[in-house]
Amino acid sequence: MDALVKLTALAIAVTLSTVTLAADPAWMKSAGEALGKSGSSMPGGVYRVGLPRTDIKATLDGVEIKPALALGSWLAFRKTGNEGMVMGDLVLLTNEVTPVMTKLEQSGIEITALHNHLLRNEPFTMYMHVFGQGDPVKLATALHAALAETKTPLESSGGTSSAPASASIDLDTAAIDKALGHKGKVSGGVYQVSIPRAERIREGRMDVPEAMGSANSLNFQPTGGDKVAITGDFVLIAKEVNPVIRALRDNGIEVTAVHNHMLNDQPRLFFMHFWANDDLSKITAGLKAAVSKINTAKESAG
Repeated sequence: MDALVKLTALAIAVTLSTVTLAADPAWMKSAGEALGKSGSSMPGGVYRVGLPRTDIKATLDGVEIKPALALGSWLAFRKTGNEGMVMGDLVLLTNEVTPVMTKLEQSGIEITALHNHLLRNEPFTMYMHVFGQGDPVKLATALHAALAETKTPLESSGGTSSAPASASIDLDTAAIDKALGHKGKVSGGVYQVSIPRAERIREGRMDVPEAMGSANSLNFQPTGGDKVAITGDFVLIAKEVNPVIRALRDNGIEVTAVHNHMLNDQPRLFFMHFWANDDLSKITAGLKAAVSKINTAKESAG
């Protein structure tokens, strides 16, 4: 009898799990269609859409910046019960800032930050962080209208215009992984390492998983020989800001911006952007020193 009860309970659990899993892709697919660009389901129930500015041909200190290094707009949607939210970062040319902000204001989507990430890049780009609550499909529709004020490339949700990503890159990625204690991945010719903080991050009443921008993000683009260009952002609490600045500058890494991305985050976070184009060994030593000043989560085994 006990075995029958257990089997019945297991069958109900599997059924409920199947229903839940089946429900998620439905709203995600609809959000992607409304936005005009399909995305990917990520851990934490997040639907993340990458919007690389492949239309912008930017250089910085003689380096041609790949979109995956520093020109990657993104939007991340999350739905819990009847509550939905979106967070994201839009890469904008200066003449796109006001038209996009106007559309977002009209739709009720909040602008939580507007700032630079880099210095001296041509053309110069600004980064607009956004936050919205409500039905993900309605939020995606409003964001589509804002993106229409830019030249951000979009594809239909049914399209597969991008070629399969290559997993190879001319970098000693094992050395990077060892220095940072976390494994990265190749995307668009750039090696990207994401290092979550140890704390639970929240925006108001809602959790902000790694896929919604709460993790340290370090990007590496090979520039010839043993050199690499790096940028990204460290996610810091107040007491970590100046120790990380000192660690970066002591190793020849330029700090290009310190600012907020969210308005009601718990704990209060500061995002630090950086830039360097130097020998990989020097770069990894500097980043390792900076990471050691941060309360990061340990990478899980396997």
